[in-house]
Amino acid sequence: MAANILKTLIVDDESLARRGLAHRLKNIEDIEVIGEARNGREALSLINEKNPDLVFLDIQMPGVNGFEVVQQLDVDTMPVILFLTAYDEYAVSAFEVNALDYILKPIDEERLHQVLDKVRTNLSQKRAVEHKKLLLKLVSDISGEAIDSVSQLKEKGVEKLVKKEPSRLAIRDSGRTTWVNQHDIEWIDAAGDYMCVHALGVTHIMRRTMKELETELDEDILQRIHRSTIVNVKLVREMESHINGEYFLTLESGHRVKLSRTYKDKLQLFR
Repeated sequence: MAANILKTLIVDDESLARRGLAHRLKNIEDIEVIGEARNGREALSLINEKNPDLVFLDIQMPGVNGFEVVQQLDVDTMPVILFLTAYDEYAVSAFEVNALDYILKPIDEERLHQVLDKVRTNLSQKRAVEHKKLLLKLVSDISGEAIDSVSQLKEKGVEKLVKKEPSRLAIRDSGRTTWVNQHDIEWIDAAGDYMCVHALGVTHIMRRTMKELETELDEDILQRIHRSTIVNVKLVREMESHINGEYFLTLESGHRVKLSRTYKDKLQLFR
């Protein structure tokens, strides 16, 4: 093993992406992958617990996105961040102008080694401070808002600064993975040990629990309204109250789903 091991964390909501990057990194002598996170909340927990030197961080994830993860990190102990991004040309040029490290997905082997060489060169304390300054300038350039400190990210509402890409759900069945845009999902219902995902007139079957599935969904789009039902809040056409305190929601396709009293607080999403 090399003398200066870089403790590394991989954060990406797609398991195949995490697995692929981990496979590439395991053969690099001074990289030790100490954990993987599926979303921003898990990333924050692992960063606090394991104190990594380096984090590969996907920008667009359901729930807490990559910039929001950075917003919540302590400025004095922040690891080096390597963004994973599928952004458009404008955003990529912002990364390049600021000399902040990023990797465009799908990951190119040569690009990965170039970026890691930069990390090794710039890991002194002084360069780490410069890295944080570049990170703030990057967010400023992408958002068009002047941001001078990490604390300002919260004040500016960092969730509004990120250009959202369509959130995708990976549906795995018999060795095949299908990615479905979450905007296209109309509703999801439970059928025993399986979830039925209804999108664009097609029903996809996946073996997951409702609780597990919820952690992968964009809460701005898909919300649980019943113990066995999740609905796209953007595709609700009508809402009808029922005598027992429940509601029936009619979706754009004409399909009707029930909102139970347990989830009555979700009514505000449809008004």
